[in-house]
Amino acid sequence: MSVRAGIVVTGTEVLTGRVADRNGPWLADRLLELGVELAHITICGDRPRDIESQLRFLAAEGVDLIVTSGGLGPTADDLTVETVARFCGRDVVLDADLEARIAEIIRSMMGRYTGPDAPDFETVRAANRKQAMIPAGATVLDPVGTAPGLVVPGTPTVVVLPGPPRELQPMWHKAMATAVAAEAIAGRTQYEQQTLRMFGLPESGLADTLRHAEKVVPDFSRLEITTCLRRGELEIVTRYEPDAAGAYARLLAVLRERHADAIFSEDGSLIDDLVARLLAGRQIATAESCTAGLLAGRLADPPGASAYLAGGVVSYSNEAKVDLLGVDAALIAEYGAVSEPVAEAMAAGALRRFCADTAVAITGIAGPGGGTPDKPVGTVCFCVALGDGRMITRTIALPGDRADVRERSTTVAMHLLYRALSAD
Repeated sequence: MSVRAGIVVTGTEVLTGRVADRNGPWLADRLLELGVELAHITICGDRPRDIESQLRFLAAEGVDLIVTSGGLGPTADDLTVETVARFCGRDVVLDADLEARIAEIIRSMMGRYTGPDAPDFETVRAANRKQAMIPAGATVLDPVGTAPGLVVPGTPTVVVLPGPPRELQPMWHKAMATAVAAEAIAGRTQYEQQTLRMFGLPESGLADTLRHAEKVVPDFSRLEITTCLRRGELEIVTRYEPDAAGAYARLLAVLRERHADAIFSEDGSLIDDLVARLLAGRQIATAESCTAGLLAGRLADPPGASAYLAGGVVSYSNEAKVDLLGVDAALIAEYGAVSEPVAEAMAAGALRRFCADTAVAITGIAGPGGGTPDKPVGTVCFCVALGDGRMITRTIALPGDRADVRERSTTVAMHLLYRALSAD
């Protein structure tokens, strides 16, 4: 791979951890899709000396492209543009057309403010004039908010993007469409990328299969394979040059042969997307204890979810299970609230309460206390019930702290739901 890039994430709030960095990972994926090798991601505060130090470090590493995020606002601590200009040996000049475009954006935004306390337009415009100061010769990327992006020619070329992801992401595509950026990455290698997802297989099992594949798949070394365990699912991302597509096809055949039951997506689709498709035309209800409504929230995320999510009940106390879901108190007394019979009764209650044709119930012990030798913290019982009487019931011991158990529980529930609906 002949083209390399580096990313500089700026912002004291990111450096100190008050704000999580979402831009670095997102930009890394976009660079890899383009066939550009990512050399480094660095994070620094809003100090010109530190920003310039990161730029010089990446230049010394021989990168062809540097992407920065953050530091483009109108306040005194937004210093990325002037620092990049100094690094590239360019003067900072006022772009009058850009200033006029920013002014119109501000005028539109200020229309929501009325009354005697409304800010003065000219005062706000003057404060934002700083955002129209750009390195001489830079290509301007029109603002998504009020901050424009920039592509600054040089060795390396520098792409300057705003910090908010909602502004950075659409601007990235505009940046890569410019002639300057295209020239900087002209020598990149074109790659194909495939994503396969599994559930219910330990990482050790996948590792063993990949060792086997290394022996039996010709040109295996031409496949760049990255694996990641997330929410109890295994994500396998494979990148390769187009003429190595045959090697990937043979790898896929090995994975299917060994782990057909674990593979749920070969095209990168998430379990949430797959479940959403299967729920089309149905009405689902949830009954949750220990996950605090997180499953209902997850089901409500996909586009069009309002068409199938009827509602949910969060029932931690036994009284709530009895009163809201119609669970028999004697059943709880005999088996305990965390049990498969109670999970089945909760699912049946959710079906009735919301007149639904599909229901999912979760009852468990997320911690930190409350476990017993027979039912330790992390014990969770699940039930997926369909209106025709079919049920899938499972008890699983999940590792981790309260947040881990809750998150993994919703993932298990989604996969049980997928399995039940796929059987139709």
